[in-house]
Amino acid sequence: MEFKSFTEWNLLPQSSDTLFSIGEKDSLFFSRPWFENLVITALKDGESLLLVCIVDQDKVLAILPLITRDKEWRSLNHIYTSLFTLLMEKDNQQEIIRCLAKGLSQLPFDSLELGPVAEDDKNINRLRDALESYSFSSMRYAQFFNWYHPLQGQTFADYMAVRSSRVRNTIARKQRKLERERGYEIKLYTKSNVQQAMADFHIVYKASWKNTEQYRDIMEGFISRFSILDWTRLAILYIDNKPVAAQIWFVLHNKASIFKLAYDEAWKRYSPGSILTQYLMETVIDTDKVEEIDFLTGNDRYKQEWMSERRQRWKMVITHKPTPKKRGNPFINLMKNWLN
Repeated sequence: MEFKSFTEWNLLPQSSDTLFSIGEKDSLFFSRPWFENLVITALKDGESLLLVCIVDQDKVLAILPLITRDKEWRSLNHIYTSLFTLLMEKDNQQEIIRCLAKGLSQLPFDSLELGPVAEDDKNINRLRDALESYSFSSMRYAQFFNWYHPLQGQTFADYMAVRSSRVRNTIARKQRKLERERGYEIKLYTKSNVQQAMADFHIVYKASWKNTEQYRDIMEGFISRFSILDWTRLAILYIDNKPVAAQIWFVLHNKASIFKLAYDEAWKRYSPGSILTQYLMETVIDTDKVEEIDFLTGNDRYKQEWMSERRQRWKMVITHKPTPKKRGNPFINLMKNWLN
């Protein structure tokens, strides 16, 4: 078992795919396509990739994906990242952690920022404890809230039945109003069809309160990669053949993540965003059979109306402990000053 680091994806042993495959079952943010897209589209000038690993012969036992910049390092993440962790084998974890902490202690960084992480992330917490034994100190900071809903066998009808009467009645009323006055159509795009519909998504986004997508290249990188894997659900609501609401969700391993949503404010009176959310809820619950729906980052009130549970995400900052100055013998120091 030895500590190794790699600066390019193609240098990683092929066995690393096993860890990523296991990781993506817990979160799309632990998947290799997620990390690879960040490296291609999100690295800034002066930033470099560093894949810190524990390897036993050709078998990769742990991976900590990092970004290095001078002596301030951080986890390989972005504002779009809602969760981060240390990917690690289930066996011999304490030995792996010790080896990883020892290797990290010999690298030339002043601070290491890991996040966002779950409060109960055992892998990150063990790594923190091990690094503290190598003269590091750590601080934890609250980063954001995450709203989610575990379905526990609910059908879509079950799920809607426990939403507030205000939400149910508002959507039903707005749907009737829209159908009566204008009519509408919802189209769901998956796989190769997603790319064809992205132009309509951007039309909606530009007409929304969000105006412009600041990280368009990064977002479209995710859409492209995930569409090939059939992880993407892009739904668009049209009125008179004009796109007025759009949402992008990701679905994998029985979890749905609500990634992007927007609507044209000119059509706000019909609540097209809520109508579209209800449509996608029904799709992922009754068709995709997901077990959990995640609204990712933020404590917005509208998210609370659709979700039932909230959890905190944290940022862990690890730094070298300052070396105490040598004070020496005060009597000798006094004599030296007197003689001088």
